[in-house]
Amino acid sequence: MTNAEKRTPTPIDTIAEEWVDTQLELFPEYHVYLGRPGREGEYADYSPAGAERAKEAAKRTLAAIRSAEPVDDIDRVTKMDLARELELDIEKHDAGFDQRDLNVIASPAQGLREIFDLVPTDSEQDWVNISKRLRNLPAAMDGYIETLRSGVANGNVAAIRQVREVAAQVGKQTSPNGFFFEFTEGAKPARGELPASLASDLAEGARASAEAYGKLQAFLTDELAQHAPEKDAVGREHYALASRYFLGATVDLDETYEWGIEELARMVAEQESIAREIKPGASVHEAIAFLDQDPSRKLQGTDALQKWMQETSDRAVEELGRSHFDIPTEIRRLECMIAPTQEGGIYYTPPTDDFARAGRMWWSVPEGVTEFDTWRELTTVYHEGVPGHHLQIAQAVYNKAQLNTWRRNAGTSGHAEGWALYAERLMEQLGYLDDPADRLGMLDGQRMRAARVVLDIGVHLEKQLPDGSGPWTGEYAFQFLGDNVNMNEGFVRFEVNRYLGWPGQAPSYKIGQRIWEQLRDEYARREGAAFDIKAFHKKALDIGGVGLDTLKSALLD
Repeated sequence: MTNAEKRTPTPIDTIAEEWVDTQLELFPEYHVYLGRPGREGEYADYSPAGAERAKEAAKRTLAAIRSAEPVDDIDRVTKMDLARELELDIEKHDAGFDQRDLNVIASPAQGLREIFDLVPTDSEQDWVNISKRLRNLPAAMDGYIETLRSGVANGNVAAIRQVREVAAQVGKQTSPNGFFFEFTEGAKPARGELPASLASDLAEGARASAEAYGKLQAFLTDELAQHAPEKDAVGREHYALASRYFLGATVDLDETYEWGIEELARMVAEQESIAREIKPGASVHEAIAFLDQDPSRKLQGTDALQKWMQETSDRAVEELGRSHFDIPTEIRRLECMIAPTQEGGIYYTPPTDDFARAGRMWWSVPEGVTEFDTWRELTTVYHEGVPGHHLQIAQAVYNKAQLNTWRRNAGTSGHAEGWALYAERLMEQLGYLDDPADRLGMLDGQRMRAARVVLDIGVHLEKQLPDGSGPWTGEYAFQFLGDNVNMNEGFVRFEVNRYLGWPGQAPSYKIGQRIWEQLRDEYARREGAAFDIKAFHKKALDIGGVGLDTLKSALLD
């Protein structure tokens, strides 16, 4: 792969770049994600007025992109996907998504704090900016509470389960050993010490931020809970819009539910076959118990986990870069990190536009978890790193000569997570999961993703259970997932609460994988004997993180 000759920007590129500038103006935190200077320490306006301004900006940009004429294929993809994204943003606003934006993993309740995981901390000025952000957090929280309160007025409130779970989450931020106090007490630039006045400002900012989270907790417990519905299901209309948003594609939800049931059965059969390879005659649970007794497959403590993640990732980058992918130097650096939170979950954050901050794989280890099984987690490193998220997303960042800023940073869950699951299967095909134990770990994750398709669509559309014994309920979802993953009760509880509060997101992984595989197979059918899978991957990834309908059009039309 080479960074091609720089493309002359077109009017459509200009519209896309201006939309990025608009987002930077509306959402100052976006500066941090892109690694751009400016608006340091500021937050977006999370109030209803802020959401309305964002909608009006989206409408203006949508009108501009609709009237613009593409000059080449890159323009055609940009126009198609930017229009799709803007239309969805407007639809979500009109449907009141902001008013009920409360869940256990990806709502402003988490985002207002999580931005501190990415802010620079090297210099004294960085800590001045952090102090400013801490002082600004209470106003951002007030705007968020105002938006949730507007949902009460419109009868548009997240389910009580989410209200209670998030109230418990945010309560942790108010304790003396909560994030804000520990973060600021450990403040230290790369060189020297902080002035006493700045240290005092940081301490005051930590108190103010913790108090803001206490205010949110009180609002959730004392006010919002009184209006929150018991039912977890969001209904077909809301769910269909959420599904389109996460996939960047429209799918038949009823057909997808039935496919999910079939795919889950296929994963179970594949697991059972491999279990017998691991231990003759063993069930899946017996094979897992056998592996869990193998000390050679265990890591003790988060330091050992981080070291193993980094070594595994570095080896994959080096070997795949020699044989199966042309990986630029800038992309070869991937930092494996233990997240400062203990909420559970593994995630990836992209590099900055100039690669000054590398792509990062984060592991949020739940409190009390100190032992890790490599056979379970090997496929996760490939999913988050190379050839998964890091190769996919960092390649788009690297391709700045051809793709405008919006194209390099756009994307959907279905595209990104679908590719990452596709990458897991690819690593099996390339021989990196030849050990039956490692394949069992990969299938454990694939089985969970298939189960999520069934669970998520089933609960939110209140469909009949696979055995036909009645409609799905949130309570049954816990038993169903527990039966289909080999994880502890805390993991199952967090995951199901995530699905119940973030409809449409969890299925986008497996549905996205299905669409990626369908596109590859159709592309191969059309190419015939000339098909080259390495060339297919490069062509597909060079398009960037578009919606899956856009990807299909770009590859096949």
